[in-house]
Amino acid sequence: MRWRRIARQVGRSVAVWAVSTATMLVLAGLLPDFRLQSADGDNVTTIALAAACGAGAFGILSAVVWPLLVRLLLLVPALVLGLLVFFLNGSLLLLALRVNPSGRGEAAPETAVIVAAVMSAVASATGGALAVRDDEAYRRRLHRLATRGRRAHPPCPTAPGLVCVQLDGVGHDVLMNAVREGLMPTVARWLASGGSTHQEPAHQEPTHRLTPWRTDWSSQTGASQLGILHGSNFDVPAFRWYEKDRGEVMVCNRPTSAAELQRRAALRTRDDGLLAVDGASRGNLFSGGAGEQALVLSIATRRRGRDNRSRAGYFAYFSDPANAVRTALSFVAEVAREIGQSTRARLGRQRPRVGRGGLYPLVRAFATVVERDVVVAAVMGDMLAGRTAVYADLVAYDEVAHHSGPHGRDAEQVLRRLDRCLALLERVAEHAPRPYRIVVLSDHGQSPGETFRARYGLTLGDLVRAGCGLPVPRRAEQTHSGAEARAAVRAALRRPVEEKGEHHRPARRREPVVLASGNLGLISFPDVPHRMTKEEIDARHPALLTTLANHPGIGFLLVRSERHGGVVLGAHGAEIPLDRLDEEPGPLARFGPGAADAVRRTHSFPHTADIMVNSAYDPADGEVLAFEEQIGSHGGLGGAQSRPFLLSPVDLTPPAADGTEPVGAERIHRILRRWLDELNGPQVPLTPAAEEEEEGAEEERAA
Repeated sequence: MRWRRIARQVGRSVAVWAVSTATMLVLAGLLPDFRLQSADGDNVTTIALAAACGAGAFGILSAVVWPLLVRLLLLVPALVLGLLVFFLNGSLLLLALRVNPSGRGEAAPETAVIVAAVMSAVASATGGALAVRDDEAYRRRLHRLATRGRRAHPPCPTAPGLVCVQLDGVGHDVLMNAVREGLMPTVARWLASGGSTHQEPAHQEPTHRLTPWRTDWSSQTGASQLGILHGSNFDVPAFRWYEKDRGEVMVCNRPTSAAELQRRAALRTRDDGLLAVDGASRGNLFSGGAGEQALVLSIATRRRGRDNRSRAGYFAYFSDPANAVRTALSFVAEVAREIGQSTRARLGRQRPRVGRGGLYPLVRAFATVVERDVVVAAVMGDMLAGRTAVYADLVAYDEVAHHSGPHGRDAEQVLRRLDRCLALLERVAEHAPRPYRIVVLSDHGQSPGETFRARYGLTLGDLVRAGCGLPVPRRAEQTHSGAEARAAVRAALRRPVEEKGEHHRPARRREPVVLASGNLGLISFPDVPHRMTKEEIDARHPALLTTLANHPGIGFLLVRSERHGGVVLGAHGAEIPLDRLDEEPGPLARFGPGAADAVRRTHSFPHTADIMVNSAYDPADGEVLAFEEQIGSHGGLGGAQSRPFLLSPVDLTPPAADGTEPVGAERIHRILRRWLDELNGPQVPLTPAAEEEEEGAEEERAA
């Protein structure tokens, strides 16, 4: 049967060549600066021969020279590589015309870019359409496009592997609504739900179960993903916080901070992470101990070497010129789409609304196009290479929802595209050398609401300065808005990733450091080496705590207390010790079950701020007030941000035996590790001390 496969391959190649030749002829007729004939004119046969030779030369150069160019350009920043795609492809076409055996054919440089882009797209579409009818050819094509391969690896095991796809920022309720509205048909099919069509699936059993879970107080990717991948998010009080002992602000999406947090988690748990055995980490903040990594932030600042292959994920994707052209075109289209959507929101006086100018259209396009395409291609390669465990983060929804709102039309469009990614991975699993169980989960949700600054005309920093008796600027400045996609772009461009002022102490040491993490604020006094108590703060700034606690935009405060260890402060003089919150929740009552446990856990962290501030929350509409410039926010307590989801195959054991919602990212780590054990046997043996620590942590949480 080998000769049949060879014959089919030859037939497909000839067909692609023929279509490419026809495309070149059409373009030569349409574009004035692209010619396939001499100045004196030629007959039809000569022109067709020139087109055939040109198309053949361009195809050979694309197959042979393009991968070498991309490998050489791995030293170029990844985003710049994406922008160079058109020019490189156009250069290959000019070279193909130059070496054309017919001696005919010329094009202006700008026209060559257009011709090369169209021909690459047409050739890719034709080859894909022909190969998709042949399962074996389709598998080989996916393997070639998606993976850089493993030169030497043992035979693929027959036990199922585990692929975990994180839909960053998609809350449980958002997912359920998307299924009902028909936005995510793949997920609807997995859940055996008819979506908005109300069509009952005929004799279809669900293949997946949907389980909500609760985050810690710090409902953001840094805390959640660190706990999921490395088993511990202890001492991560927020997205950004000030560490007095180091005199430095930690930011979860800064590579240096991510590397330090990963190191601390590994020391605490005494193992490398969830992916330490034949694992791959794609598009994450942390590696999870994986040997194969692409777009992983915690290794972004290291010099490229054997232990740092993050940028190789770009090569795996851009090595095919058609992929590169398609992504570049989609990037430009997404920038135009964002500009149009933001203009429409501004002209329509949409409320709430935040600024979406500057570089944001490029950041959004990177998150929704480049990062998505590269990560999905890398996961396809991992599955076709038979890796045991894969964890990938798709940040597209989170980035768009921050600026357009978690329930906006813009965000819904992103959900449609993410569902198509899941469908593609499901199809690739059919061609993988081993079976796979696909788990989809989120790290947090998002809560809607206008910003604190828009509602009250001042920032949290302004309010703190007023409470301290310090001068307040007449005009409130925007609070920096940080998100995972922005850090990924800066890392891809190899630009400094520090945010303004985060490596510097205040101009005056007695001035507080005020940081925002969604609707969670942190206030620290850098000149006091320890965590200050309520009594010390009152003695130093008598009006500060009262000013904060009674402000209508503040939900509650957490401070240390000499008498009670820790207290929660609210409006009208409410002061409740942490050990009495279960009987007397006070201002925490509206934040729902689990709020008291989350606050008590954060209070135990060594680097918890002097004053922890959670914004007000309205249970009626689920809205919070972000201290950053975001109309969809997460990072604190209140609403959908604390309720992500876990979508798992039904043939894996239920996440919770008693049917209750799992609580905390560390619990999700244990669930995923249990599933790996079920599928492949124990992955990363724990030392007795580590096992005792995990059991102790579980008992402490239950208590």
